[in-house]
Amino acid sequence: MRFPAWVPALVAALLVLLSSVFVVNEGQSALVLNLGKVVRSDIGPGLHFKLPLIESARVFDRRLQILAAEPERYLTSEKKDVSVDFFAIGRISNVRDFYRATNGDEKVAADRLAPIIKDALRNEINAHTLQQVVSGDRSKVLATQLAAINKGAATLGVQISDIRIKRIDLPTGGEVIGQVYRRMSAQRQQVASQLRAEGQETKQKIESEADRQSQVLLAEAERDAQKLRGEGDAEAARIYAQAAQRDPGFYAFQRSLEAYRQAFAGGDSVIVLERNDPFLQYMRSDR
Repeated sequence: MRFPAWVPALVAALLVLLSSVFVVNEGQSALVLNLGKVVRSDIGPGLHFKLPLIESARVFDRRLQILAAEPERYLTSEKKDVSVDFFAIGRISNVRDFYRATNGDEKVAADRLAPIIKDALRNEINAHTLQQVVSGDRSKVLATQLAAINKGAATLGVQISDIRIKRIDLPTGGEVIGQVYRRMSAQRQQVASQLRAEGQETKQKIESEADRQSQVLLAEAERDAQKLRGEGDAEAARIYAQAAQRDPGFYAFQRSLEAYRQAFAGGDSVIVLERNDPFLQYMRSDR
């Protein structure tokens, strides 16, 4: 059985038409790729067309979705270990950014979002006591961190609407106790090292100050001694001058005695002089 010549052409035209049409349902958004490059994005619900064979369409669900994560351990402000189980509620806010960051893979997006949320949760729990975390309003625990989370999530084209804490447990077991003990021991060692360093620094400051003060005292004492010696020498010179004026002969005799004392101070000095040398005038027997 032979078909008319126009039948293959009609089938080909229908195939081309079908390949150029795509449908976006309510709650979805699409983008069009031209040889792997995004040419149109944020395409809303309805019937849309694309170039066959050259262009392709990717459709994404923009409804709210739940991001579940494994329980994570955190420390409260009291350094108490807690295990927190939480989930996040979010949606795709920018299809173009979402595709570029994750290649359209929701699992990749979840894996990259989890550390952002966990870091924010850690910052908030670290700032609260165990009583506040367990008994307080859990919806407020991450309220202050939601803006920071969305700042990081925006790079993935995702917006987080809410984060809820399902359960908070106190970990048990020898491993946890060992970890707590090691952490406390490390903290105590750190404090002890800091105190030793501060004590050594204080000691050096005190020793430096004592050395400086001793040097100042020695310098002041030497200065005062020099001053007193100078005053004594001046007073002695004045007394000698007065004595010389009153009795020149006695002054000459006193000076000769001082000269003799200095000359024979060593006990083994030898002085060669003439018999009539004036230096010996007070040592001659005929005087």
